[in-house]
Amino acid sequence: MNGSDSLPQWRPLLRGAREREGRSPMGRWLQLATVAPDGSPRVRTLVFRGWSGPAELDLLTDGRSAKPAELLHQPQVELCWLLPKARSQFRLRGRLEKMEPDLQLRERKRHWQTLSPGGRALWSWPTPSEPFATGALFPEELDDVVPMPEHFLLLRFALSQVELLELVGHPHRRRRWRRESCWREEALNP
Repeated sequence: MNGSDSLPQWRPLLRGAREREGRSPMGRWLQLATVAPDGSPRVRTLVFRGWSGPAELDLLTDGRSAKPAELLHQPQVELCWLLPKARSQFRLRGRLEKMEPDLQLRERKRHWQTLSPGGRALWSWPTPSEPFATGALFPEELDDVVPMPEHFLLLRFALSQVELLELVGHPHRRRRWRRESCWREEALNP
């Protein structure tokens, strides 16, 4: 099995755990941990937007938020995907991929076009973390014809390690897969 071209063993496990969430947003929400330029940790919840390769996943962010500066400072991240109905926690470690400008633009446009009118509206809201201004506009929907804003950013992460903690049975089960070992499964103490 080629570790970079084949679907890693953990992908079907993650898909199955996400499917158990049904229509719950928990199947799409994951936490992104970054390091701020001052060295302090930051964690926030983002929406999973799809796979761009066997071990590369896409997230979207507002370029006016703190995340782009944090990722420029430290491109290594950890993502945590807690799927309560499956009683599973996936910990995904990797780094922000640098993409060629043409590919980055093409992929951003592709993601922009897949968003619902309500999803696109979020990028027309005022700058994140700025003081709230009474009377500021927070549209609920944007038409398909509205152009993609410059601050609509794609974050593509290339994963290097995945851990799965299954919170069922006694003892719990913990496994790890690493890209460097062609995603071979390792059993770990929970």
